[in-house]
Amino acid sequence: MADAVGRPDGPNVEQDSVVLDAKGLRALAHPVRVQLVGLLRKYGPSTATRLAERLGVNSGTASYHLRQLDAAGFVEEVAERGNARERWWRSVHQTTELNDRELADREPEAALAYLQSVAATYTLWTQRTLNELQTLPDAWRGTFDMSDWALRLTPEEATALRQELGAVIARYRRDSPGAAPSAPKGSERVAVVTQILPELDAPVTPSPPCGHTEAEGSPTS
Repeated sequence: MADAVGRPDGPNVEQDSVVLDAKGLRALAHPVRVQLVGLLRKYGPSTATRLAERLGVNSGTASYHLRQLDAAGFVEEVAERGNARERWWRSVHQTTELNDRELADREPEAALAYLQSVAATYTLWTQRTLNELQTLPDAWRGTFDMSDWALRLTPEEATALRQELGAVIARYRRDSPGAAPSAPKGSERVAVVTQILPELDAPVTPSPPCGHTEAEGSPTS
């Protein structure tokens, strides 16, 4: 799977994608770090102060998490833009992948914390768009969509659906910090979030044999 700062599976796999290992998974198991990486990938290099303003945290908090991300290899300092008072940071990769099920099994708490941070980021994106929806130009208000469909699929069908959705999205123009100048007139950044959520039916409790009843709380042995 790809996270909030990545993209769904598709045929055009990016060379600048990082596949999470145990160290990377633990480093990203914090919502502020997931959002920091996302902002640097979306808007390009920035400082802790500017990033902190976007996230609504203090600059010391942003600086601390940027240093942790630097140590884990997700961001790096832009030495040519920094000075004695302020450091600039950029993302090392444009996408993140978590596709090792064995890793998730070995690091269940870190994997869950990371995925919860990604989900929280999706919620923030959605809420921000809703808050701004009434002020969007008419043409863009018509593009907004929140839909869900209930399907009954096998695991193989669900995997195929994910791959097909990724292939459709991969046909469209990617966004990056330097993409705006070459994009067609009238184009804007659009976030496409896909979710495939298995909802397994609860196991059916066998009915007792006909004519047999068991008093509530009575011993069974």
